[in-house]
Amino acid sequence: MFEGFTILFVEDDPSVRSSVTETLELSGFEVLPCASAEDALPRLAAGFAGIVITDVRLPKMDGFGLLRHVIALDHSIPVIVVTGHGDVAMAVQAMQEGAYDFIEKPFAMERLVEVARRALEKRTLTVEVDLLRRQLENKHGIDAVLLGDSAPMQALRRQVLNLADTSADVLIIGETGTGKELVARCLHDHGRRRDANFVALNCGGLPDSLFESEIFGHEAGAFTNAGKRRIGKLEHANRGTLMLDEIESMPMALQVKLLRVLQERKLERLGSNEQIAVDFRIVAATKADLRELSEQHKFRSDLYYRLNVAVLALPPLRDRREDIPMLFEHFVLQAAVRYGREAPMVDGHYVRRLMAEDWPGNVRELRNVADRYVLGLAGPGGPVGLGDPSGHGGESAGAPPLTLSQQLDIVEKALIEQALRQYQGRPMPVCEALGIAKKTLYDKLHRHGIAIEQYRPLADGDG
Repeated sequence: MFEGFTILFVEDDPSVRSSVTETLELSGFEVLPCASAEDALPRLAAGFAGIVITDVRLPKMDGFGLLRHVIALDHSIPVIVVTGHGDVAMAVQAMQEGAYDFIEKPFAMERLVEVARRALEKRTLTVEVDLLRRQLENKHGIDAVLLGDSAPMQALRRQVLNLADTSADVLIIGETGTGKELVARCLHDHGRRRDANFVALNCGGLPDSLFESEIFGHEAGAFTNAGKRRIGKLEHANRGTLMLDEIESMPMALQVKLLRVLQERKLERLGSNEQIAVDFRIVAATKADLRELSEQHKFRSDLYYRLNVAVLALPPLRDRREDIPMLFEHFVLQAAVRYGREAPMVDGHYVRRLMAEDWPGNVRELRNVADRYVLGLAGPGGPVGLGDPSGHGGESAGAPPLTLSQQLDIVEKALIEQALRQYQGRPMPVCEALGIAKKTLYDKLHRHGIAIEQYRPLADGDG
């Protein structure tokens, strides 16, 4: 559990040093015994992957001197101080100076092992979070905007950069909350149109009566209350990018006019006969199947085929669960700045529960949970939060942490469900992807209560 992490144990009594070291090693810890503080100092550095257990009474530099050195070096390294029996003042001083905990002599080995385990859990979490934060700080350009090291996100970034500097109109397809506007902005910011306007319009948020004026603009007197000329979104996006979100909501009559502008790159304001040449890029976004809508005569097929040239399909969060720790840490840091609070440590058990969820609201929902986490409304200090990622209706501060077996079960179930979705419930491709036998798959399906049928298309065979 603590592979790569070390307990630096400082004790000048050879027999005590030997027996405690042996006990800790038998408990599964890696131990580096030292006979003095001076022997321990060269082994310590900022970012030390481990904890320190030190006796107070040492021959030269005492345990308090070592504690102060460690705190000055890296205050996040837990230091456990071993004090004399009944020496309350010494124990209080140790805690005041920043010790993680203290243990009185003589102590039960079980007590020492338990305190060391808790300290290492804290240190492991701190190191993991620091690594995530360094990774976030070291990201630049598109990597810092479209976050995630999963294969789908790496492929998406390559596609965006490949299309960014072209004049091709782009259709972005993705579920609610997957970041369609973020991708559209990346297409704009990384292309030659970056110095002109990026104009975003939600087609589902405008009444039909205002739609034409909003997109094409109007002249003064074009209709009642049109007191002065208005430049429309298309014209405002000249030499830049116009994003039409929820394009499936665009009225059919306007789809015809938009198609004509896309073909001719000329528009007429309402109330005018003058044609205005415009040079813009359209980035359309949708969560719907436009082809299916066009077959149902709910979306113009000619506009669909005009837009369906360069297509970017955004992966839902459930198909890139490995990105959740980095995304959540990123959103926690953003929320801390926004709310003027210190960024809390992200609990590892909590993150693993987040990774097990399906996230119907995708990245947007995860960001909301991060906000609640910073506000103390989710995680170890309160209810789990939006959508209750624990699946248990909330978790109190006193709830016991998940065991390693429970955590592995959560991750295993999530991976199996992800493979079933990917291969539409066909057992053989799922088995090949997971590297397990067919019988093993069915045993795990039964154990996790997963119904394979729900992942299959209608009339699908057993595969």
